[in-house]
Amino acid sequence: MENMQGSVSINTENIFPIIKKWLYSEKDIFLREIVSNASDAISKLKKLISVGEASVDESEWKIEVTLDKEAGTITVFDNGIGMTRDEVIKYINQIAFSGAKDFLEKYQDKTDDAQIIGHFGLGFYSSFMVSDKVEIDTLSYIEGSEAVHWESKSGMDFEMSPSESEERGTYITMHLSDDSKEYLDSYKLRETLTKYFSFLPINLYFIDLEEEEKKAAEADKKEGDKEIEVIKPINNTTPLWAKPVKDCTEEEYKEFYRTLFHDFNEPLFWIHLNTDYPFNLKGILYFPKLKSQYDTLEGEVKVYYNQVFVADNVKEILPEYLMLLKGAIDCPDLPLNVSRSFLQNDGYVNKISAHITKKVADKLTGLFNTEKETYHKYWDDINPFIKFGCLKDEKFYDKVKEAIVFKTTDGEYFTLDEMGDLNAIHYTDDLVQQAQYINMYKDSDIKIAILNGPLDNHFISYLEYKNPGKVKFIRVDADVTDNMKDSSEEITREELDKISELCIDDFKKISANEKIKIKAEAMKSSMPAIILLSEESRRMQEMAKMYGGLGFPMEDDITIVLNAKNKTVQKLIELKEQAADQEKAELICGQIYDLAMLAHKPMEAETMTRFIERSAKILDMISE
Repeated sequence: MENMQGSVSINTENIFPIIKKWLYSEKDIFLREIVSNASDAISKLKKLISVGEASVDESEWKIEVTLDKEAGTITVFDNGIGMTRDEVIKYINQIAFSGAKDFLEKYQDKTDDAQIIGHFGLGFYSSFMVSDKVEIDTLSYIEGSEAVHWESKSGMDFEMSPSESEERGTYITMHLSDDSKEYLDSYKLRETLTKYFSFLPINLYFIDLEEEEKKAAEADKKEGDKEIEVIKPINNTTPLWAKPVKDCTEEEYKEFYRTLFHDFNEPLFWIHLNTDYPFNLKGILYFPKLKSQYDTLEGEVKVYYNQVFVADNVKEILPEYLMLLKGAIDCPDLPLNVSRSFLQNDGYVNKISAHITKKVADKLTGLFNTEKETYHKYWDDINPFIKFGCLKDEKFYDKVKEAIVFKTTDGEYFTLDEMGDLNAIHYTDDLVQQAQYINMYKDSDIKIAILNGPLDNHFISYLEYKNPGKVKFIRVDADVTDNMKDSSEEITREELDKISELCIDDFKKISANEKIKIKAEAMKSSMPAIILLSEESRRMQEMAKMYGGLGFPMEDDITIVLNAKNKTVQKLIELKEQAADQEKAELICGQIYDLAMLAHKPMEAETMTRFIERSAKILDMISE
């Protein structure tokens, strides 16, 4: 074989600086490309063998990544198809640069890195992102082939000559540049390989020459036992998602979850995806157990392409709400571009996304229909995901709406359809602060739903919108129901209105709120009064805050409901009717108001000080 020198016919010298610039943030992509190419080379040879076009006796297909810190090199070897001299010229010297001129003209002034990467096949040349010099030694599977050596210091000029390599396959040796020396760190290199190739379908070996020399030296020191530890593959060639569902055990699913995420909290349940038509899709999605209600945005779905890691949480494949799950999906039919970095063909990807969404919805509704008790047990953990999904995707809501349940303060569960003839669902969003209201409802045998998650305010509005006229959500501090009123004694509406008229000025004064409303009811509760806050105005206020608006003060729209059955209120009315001891009447008004507010929301420091001082004064009066 004669030696050959040459340069790629491009009228510019800045193509590699551009590649480095646009890919710098993901520099380790070079390793994914080179090892993926090695895997492809083995797959091609296996295919030729299977169709009878090649005759190769191979005991083990393998890829080796060798780190030589002293030489400053990383070498990737595969015992795959190899290349002839003509193939090196074709695939290395020509094809990679066939569109380079067009690339430079169109994209060197663009700022969209995705656009640049997506229109230029990096492949082998990604090695120059980290290298001052790259060498190829390759021997084709074709009988009688000569080994070829190729090297380049810039990616623009190259030299070709005979190679001394005697092993079929290809060696890519990268001499790392000064700004990429971090990849000479054994831990860093192994970590990067593990990130991309934990499930590569071909055995992948990592060899640190320095480490192996140390092991050999230690073995030599041991008398009578000079056996060196055999290097093991760093990958699992058969991930659990590749196995048939019927062959997977519960413990295997849990172990796979621990391996993927180093999370020793067991997942609640999982969905094993296994589809061959109309596209090839496999994977396992886990519903994780949440540590708290705010631990909902830490999901992670790893996306693989032929068992090579592509990215986390690819938004084109997975709707935002599915990213709250954990798991892995492998889709060899993903329309990735040539650099395997970005998706193309939205229509096809949308079909994949819709299929995954349907499978998740089917799992949830199936669990609800067949294992209701188990489903209820999972509800605290899965409800943020379901609610987020419904808010984000109307089709998802349509699929799971029958499986939406509400947990009550008594630990019971019900669906919208199980409400019966009720026209309202009363709920609490703060079990501690609203405890007094909850007790009033319990005393009246009214069920209270717990809706205290970060999404619930939006979710109940969404359900009202989707079920017009059928359902209304009312917080426990927004209403006094007929069940809570005491009808054992007749107190006319006229008498109740008179109580309101007698006290309105005092409560305006004590609350410093001229717009406060007051009404009286005969209630079963032992409390002298409760505060009501309009459901509509409260929701509007919360929405305004969320979008940066001020709205109006909620305190202006409150109603104080006096309990006409309460002895303290009755004493207050007696004092007001007799126009006797105005100081005592104001004292009682203040205490009734602050007690009601204390059950409604936390007190501010000044109000609390006033309340304590007044309480002490009342105790003094009782003592006298």
